[in-house]
Amino acid sequence: MSLWEYANPKKFIATADAVLPFVSVLAAAALLTGLIWGFFFTPDDFRQGSTVKIIYLHVPAAMMAINAWAMMLVTSLIWLVRRHHVSALAAKAAAPVGVTFTLVALVTGAIWGQPMWGTWWAWDPRLTSFLILFLFYLGYLALWEAIENPDTAADLTSVLCLVGSVFAILSRYAVNFWNQGLHQGATLSLDKEENISDVFYIPLLFSIAGFVLLFVALVLIRTQTEIRRRRLHAIELRERMA
Repeated sequence: MSLWEYANPKKFIATADAVLPFVSVLAAAALLTGLIWGFFFTPDDFRQGSTVKIIYLHVPAAMMAINAWAMMLVTSLIWLVRRHHVSALAAKAAAPVGVTFTLVALVTGAIWGQPMWGTWWAWDPRLTSFLILFLFYLGYLALWEAIENPDTAADLTSVLCLVGSVFAILSRYAVNFWNQGLHQGATLSLDKEENISDVFYIPLLFSIAGFVLLFVALVLIRTQTEIRRRRLHAIELRERMA
């Protein structure tokens, strides 16, 4: 079985219909477990108090905001190279989900930053690059809406996605690039000494898994919708030409 079989719209829709119920149930279970456990059954941090519990929303949302753009980058490259319409539509479908995660990360970061830093916003390298990433998301969505021809829109948004990927990388590694800045280092790391305590770590993993599965479910649903919308658009064009 080749991965390229799923570039066929009918094959993609049939596969998505088969896996969506399982992904949706797992997403709901992981999210409820992580958020309820994290917010109601973990202790306050000795420095940050109850504010630390914002990580169960902020960290997964920030991770998925960047990974959503990475997924869009991959599917955009596939479109530019292979011209598979499903890949372009998958990138388009992921953008509203990614911009929502980015907004959640920015808002929860501000909520956490106000008591920790004494301000709702600081022009920290990671925060600034994340804000620019958010603006790229908005620009990407606007470009799709502004261009009537879907293939032309897919070409231009793919190029925009390539450019915006620079800021996705900066958002992830800004703390490593610049030693200065208010933003703390990574909450999760391959280095066990840098990870947070297990009492916060385990429910956080459930929250991250929930956000990942939620992203997959939403992108599958939205990609199916975009495929059907493209079909309707093609039918309308035929009727106008008839």
